Amino acid sequence: MRLCRGFTRRTRRAKGPMVVLVTLAALFLCPAALLGQTPGQASEAAPTAVPPAPPSNLTAADSPDDGGGSVDLSWQLSTDDTDGRVLLYTIYRSTHPDTGYAAVGTVAGGLCEFRDSTAPDATPLYYRVAACGNALESAPASIGPVEAAPQWFYRGRVTVMITSLGFIFAVVFFVRAAKAGKDLFIRRLAGLDHMDDAVGRATEMGKPILFISGLSTISDVATIAGINILGEVAKKTAEYNTRLIVPCADPIVMAVEQEVVKEAYAKVGRADAYNEDDVYYLTRSQFAYVAGVSGVMVRQRPATILYMGMIYAESLVLAETGSSIGAIQIAGTDAVTQLPFFITSCDYTLIGEELYAASAYLSREPVLLGGLKGQDMAKAVISLAIVVGVISATLAALGVIPWDFVARVLANA
Repeated sequence: MRLCRGFTRRTRRAKGPMVVLVTLAALFLCPAALLGQTPGQASEAAPTAVPPAPPSNLTAADSPDDGGGSVDLSWQLSTDDTDGRVLLYTIYRSTHPDTGYAAVGTVAGGLCEFRDSTAPDATPLYYRVAACGNALESAPASIGPVEAAPQWFYRGRVTVMITSLGFIFAVVFFVRAAKAGKDLFIRRLAGLDHMDDAVGRATEMGKPILFISGLSTISDVATIAGINILGEVAKKTAEYNTRLIVPCADPIVMAVEQEVVKEAYAKVGRADAYNEDDVYYLTRSQFAYVAGVSGVMVRQRPATILYMGMIYAESLVLAETGSSIGAIQIAGTDAVTQLPFFITSCDYTLIGEELYAASAYLSREPVLLGGLKGQDMAKAVISLAIVVGVISATLAALGVIPWDFVARVLANA
C-alpha cells in the first residue's frame, strides 16, 4: 500500500516535465500536425534545394582577327535563368578531358558568351560551363578540343590594306614614269629656284656659303632632309669652286655630312677641291653652338646662309645675325614654332613638307620624284574623302539623306 502511494506521488511530480518533453519532440518531428497541416502540405511549403538546369548548345572556337591566345565560348542559357535561379555561369578549362578542370572565369546570369584570353596557342583545350545558383552548381555542358592560333590578317582593316596597296601602286607607277623620262610636274618653290642665284652670288663675291642643318640628331627626318639638300648644294659649290662651311652640332651628323659633301665633290669631278676641315664639329650645347656659328658669320661673312633641318629657339638669333651681315638667307624647317622667325628674317622659307620635297626638286632623281608624286596623289584622295564626308554629314544633319546610310558608308570605310 505504501509502495503504491509513493509511486503515485513520484508519478504526479514527474508528469509536468514529461509533458514538456513530449510536446517538444512532437514539434520537432511533426510540426505540420501541431499547426493543423497535413505532412504533404508541410513539404510543399519548404521544398528541398535543387541545382539549376545546365546550359546547352555549348560552342567553342578560336577568336577571329587576333594575335592568338584566346578562345570564344557561347551557349544557350539555362532554362532556370529566366526566373533568377541562375546567379552566374562558371567556365572551366582543361588540356585533357580525363584530367581535372580549372576555373578560368565567370559571367553573370543572363549572359551567354565568354572569351578566354589566357588560352595557350596550338594546345588542344576542353571546356565546361556550369550554371550556379542556390549555392549549388548544375551539371556542366562540355566541349572540346579547340585550339587558339594567331591570324595573319585583321579583316576589320581591309580598307587600310586597300589604301596602302593603292599608295604603293601610285609610287611605283610614278617612279617608273620618271625613269622612262616623263617630265613630272612639281610646284615651283621660290627658295629653291633662287638656290643657283645664291650660290652664284657667293661665287661672284668670293665669299663662302654657310650651311646649318640644325641641332637634331641623325634620327630626325628633318635632319635627313637637310642632309639631302646639302648634297645638292655641295655639287653646285664644287662646280663653281665656292667654299662651303658646315658647322655641326652632333658628331654622327658631322660624319654623315662629311661623306655626303665628299661624294658630291667626287661626282662632279672635283674631289681634290674637297676640304675636310670645312665640315667640322662645333659643340653639342645649344647656345654655345649659336655663339660659335654667329662668330663664324661675323668673321667669314658668308654671302649665302642656308638653314635646313630641325631648328629650335636659336632660329631668330642666327637669322638676325645673318641679316646683319647682309647675307642671302634661305631657311627650311618643319618646326612650326620657328617658322614665323624665319619668314620675317630670311629671304626665302621652305614651310613644312616643302623641306622634304626639296631634295627631289633639286636632284630630279626618279625614285625621289616618284615617291613625292605618290604622296601627292594619296593626299589628294584623302582630301577628297574628307570633303565628301563633311558634305554627307551635313546633308544627313539637314535630313536630306538618312543617317543610317552615312553610318553604313563610314563602317565600310
